Amino acid sequence: MARADGRAPDHLRPIVVTRDFLRHPEGSVLVEFGATKVICTASVEDKVPPFLKGQGLGWVTAEYAMLPRATNTRSPRENRGPSGRSQEIQRLVGRALRAVIDRAKFGERTVWVDCDVIQADGGTRTAAITGGFIAVADALARIPGVQPMAPVRDCVAAVSVGIVSGQPVLDLNYVEDSAAEVDMNVVMTGAGDFVEVQGTAEQVPFNRNRLDELLGLAASGIRKLVTLQRRALDARGDTVFRL
Repeated sequence: MARADGRAPDHLRPIVVTRDFLRHPEGSVLVEFGATKVICTASVEDKVPPFLKGQGLGWVTAEYAMLPRATNTRSPRENRGPSGRSQEIQRLVGRALRAVIDRAKFGERTVWVDCDVIQADGGTRTAAITGGFIAVADALARIPGVQPMAPVRDCVAAVSVGIVSGQPVLDLNYVEDSAAEVDMNVVMTGAGDFVEVQGTAEQVPFNRNRLDELLGLAASGIRKLVTLQRRALDARGDTVFRL
């Protein structure tokens, strides 16, 4: 099947990661999945929520928002708090990042991860997880007295898969996502373990064989994303990385 943007079914969109994108946060990344662009920042605060006080554990939590003109029509700012969709996404991002962070190794501190979508073309949550991980790893490495990368047990990345016109495809853009018969978001570690699978039959139910095919497709894409993450974190001078 020829996709609208010319990609093969098992190809990611062009991925670009720019580290240290902003001056002030301890960690900041601009992550681009094709036309989708998300700024991920990680900020370290020297306290934890009340339920963690005195336990010697840190905390990682996320917030997610989409700018009013991130899409083709303006959407109102969420001045009265995040929408249900934004809450669901930011909880997903937080869970994904906590899955690979050893919270006992950076003390009673909170890492706030802010994911702001400046342009949306599908896959904003998967981009937020993939870029947010790099921002968190950078922020943790800059905490005085904490050994760089010691709290990071593994990488974590995410990608969307789906069935469009009967064909399983990787990394859906908005046009594909809006027409998909099946839409799925998959979060995995660098070791290949699953953190979360969100899958829905939008039009036609799918069987176990299709599920296995989609998970395999997602795993192949995430392996490439993890390779990019590791390149970025191992670099000493470069700030822009492409896949």
